[in-house]
Amino acid sequence: MHQTRDGFLQTLHAEWTKLRTVPRWMTAMAATALLPVLVAVLAGISSVRHDDPPVPIGPGGEPVSDSFYFVHRSLAGDGSITVAVSGLEDKIPEGPGDLRSGIVPWAKAGLIIKDGTRQGSSYAAIMVTSANGVRMQADYTEDSPGLPGPVSTAAPRWLRLERTGHTVAGYDSADGVQWTLVGAVRLDALGPTAQGGLFVASPPSVDGTGGTRSSVSTAAFGVPRTLGDWTGADGAASGGASADWTGEQIGPESPTFAGYPQNTSGSFTRSAAGLTVTGAGDLAPAVRETLPTGGDVGEILTGTFAALIAAIVVGTLFVTAEYRSGLIRLTLSASPGRVRVLIAKAIVIATATFVAGLAGTAVAAPLGEHLARANGVYLFPASAATELRVQLGTAALLAAASILALAVGTILRHGAGAVTVVTLAMVLPRMLIAVPFLPAGIANWLTRLTPTAAFAVQQTLVPYRQVASIYTPYEGYYPLAPWAGLAVLVAYAAVTLAIAAFLLHRRDV
Repeated sequence: MHQTRDGFLQTLHAEWTKLRTVPRWMTAMAATALLPVLVAVLAGISSVRHDDPPVPIGPGGEPVSDSFYFVHRSLAGDGSITVAVSGLEDKIPEGPGDLRSGIVPWAKAGLIIKDGTRQGSSYAAIMVTSANGVRMQADYTEDSPGLPGPVSTAAPRWLRLERTGHTVAGYDSADGVQWTLVGAVRLDALGPTAQGGLFVASPPSVDGTGGTRSSVSTAAFGVPRTLGDWTGADGAASGGASADWTGEQIGPESPTFAGYPQNTSGSFTRSAAGLTVTGAGDLAPAVRETLPTGGDVGEILTGTFAALIAAIVVGTLFVTAEYRSGLIRLTLSASPGRVRVLIAKAIVIATATFVAGLAGTAVAAPLGEHLARANGVYLFPASAATELRVQLGTAALLAAASILALAVGTILRHGAGAVTVVTLAMVLPRMLIAVPFLPAGIANWLTRLTPTAAFAVQQTLVPYRQVASIYTPYEGYYPLAPWAGLAVLVAYAAVTLAIAAFLLHRRDV
């Protein structure tokens, strides 16, 4: 047992000695570490966005969309507001000046109590949506369902918000008599005097070509009924009359606001029956499509592709160079088992690549982020745990790729052919998903079933169920969880290494 262990350690040491004594292999290892740093520096200094408007930041520190048409009054202290909604119509442009009716699933209209009109401020809202029923939402990320189904004149929905201290409760009703609590939230940031009233928001419509179009929605409200210390625009105490409401577009210049379709704008009108409000925008977490100028850690680590090529080359040459020179016969004859040699090579190349990759990403990520922020680029936030996962995962990706290259090199016994095969398997799918108009189904298939799935380990962006958007690998959203994506590459490497071990054991050198 000890002899077997000692023999393997000797084989391991011999393979490590080979790696560190061949200058071009160590140069490739250095490149694996340095290329991510170099590209991160270039990425950090290449974009200058000091003139961009500030990104709205929600109470939780996340970027948000906070643009909508707001018909509001001031509410001092506790109070409530109740209204009926009898219609919500969405319009989507089909061309210049061609506005047609459609369905924007998360278009919303309802009641909101907000800590002022500043973008990113705390709020609670209850609303009807075009395709997701009644919802109670708060502080951009919280979402609870209420009554299902769309609204119409024949099937209106009654909505109510009640503020008690820092708690806001939302209710819905199908008849205005029987009420159901949809949700209650505590808003610690809600000040003594808040802004409350009616709102309409209509986020961009996702079309079938992988793009979005701005949209606009119009809602029909009844006459609002208020209880508490509500004050109108003129500072006078208000009842339910519509004449003392103030209407304004929140966040018209926000980088997360797609704007109104051509020849439309936000507005509200009064009648004896109530108010009609037209608006666009959204109250939701910001995603890549709504904040296209934002960057993320994965983009900072674009140099991973260059490092990947270096790792593939050294992984392949670590075995094919011995086949080319004939040294493989001496290597195998010096060890009691051929498979032992292959395992030792895999451990050595994977360990060296992992260490080099981790050293590179540990420097590249924080350095690139610092330079990007210094140049005014907004980066989607990532927790310390997420940053660590990205760095460790990227190093593991490079290590697994080097094992895959070693295995393919053992099978083919030809350096150029093995490098070509592994590079195509790893890089070609990644190049394809970088095409903006690649159908989402194909992109998702490529990042589920090919070794490129491992790049999911660099994902830091979060999809949200209450935000209809383009969640594709091109936008930074992978179909597999980070570690699951890495596991796909590890599985390829393990299976290929097993095949290589079988062939190495069976065939002549």
